[in-house]
Amino acid sequence: AFGRPFDPKAAARRAAGCVSKDEGLDQLTHYPRLARSALLGYLSHRGNPEPRTRRPTMKFVSYRFEGRDAYGLVVGDGVVDLSRRLDGPKATLKGLIASGEIDQAQAFLAETPDHKLADIEFRPVIPNPDKILAIGLNYATHIKETGRDTPKQPMIFMRYPNACVGHLQPMIRPKASERLDFEGELALIVGAGGRHIPKAWAYEHVAGYACFNDGSVRDWQNHTSQFGPGKNFMGTGPFGPWMVTPDEAGDPNDMELITRLNGQVMQQAPVSDLMFDIPTLIEYCSTFTHLEPGDVISTGTTGGVGARRTPPLWMKPGDTIEVEITHVGILRNPIVDEA
Repeated sequence: AFGRPFDPKAAARRAAGCVSKDEGLDQLTHYPRLARSALLGYLSHRGNPEPRTRRPTMKFVSYRFEGRDAYGLVVGDGVVDLSRRLDGPKATLKGLIASGEIDQAQAFLAETPDHKLADIEFRPVIPNPDKILAIGLNYATHIKETGRDTPKQPMIFMRYPNACVGHLQPMIRPKASERLDFEGELALIVGAGGRHIPKAWAYEHVAGYACFNDGSVRDWQNHTSQFGPGKNFMGTGPFGPWMVTPDEAGDPNDMELITRLNGQVMQQAPVSDLMFDIPTLIEYCSTFTHLEPGDVISTGTTGGVGARRTPPLWMKPGDTIEVEITHVGILRNPIVDEA
């Protein structure tokens, strides 16, 4: 498996391979307290591992319909509204992920959709993450075109959730600049949170994947050595169209990233070209911060950005930008001027 919400039985099966019970527990200290009793049981009573069954694949979408914010399962060309079927903390996608019970949604896969996808307003996949950790200079082709040195550790900057927009929603060129650029990226959504997560266990902390466009206002990005201002203009961070569970997405190393501007390919690379892969990013980020359920790590962009073309290519009103990732989907947004 290539990532899923925390599964104590699966974690315990891994821990059962440790030399001793104490060694296994040392590796499990970053897991939620709720899981430790299950882990203790498995470590104390080792037996034949249970076969892991393949779970139904799921796509989760956050949206607005008739003025009401909701989330649901994509079923065919429609959406099954889970915010009406799961109450309490699970009435939001972030809450469902945090509960550790995302598999409950499987029970609704056979239900008749409540809305057509064509009738909803897409929101960012996780509208309210605790944090968005964005990775810079993580593909060799992008490092080369920028003329920067290859980083020895992941280069990280923060994006604000209120700068993000959903699939098909306008991506906004600000009044302050005409230098609006695209950066297609694969984003992962954190499932089980934690600190000091080892690379070997990182995929157990992935709830799913989505497309991200790290829209960049280049002159503001380059005002100083800190990227923040140019990465956080309102409406410049498309995020969607949905979250695909790892069972459906498969191995990220088998994915391909493509960015198109008005139908023309601008960026194209396999995700396996990442300089710092997903387990490395999760281990690194969880060392300095506590990853929370629903947090987002956007893994970086490949070469071909507009700023490094001759002449530079900036997005303008009337353009359409797309980010496509194999087995995840296509994130599409029109470009408009700030009102």
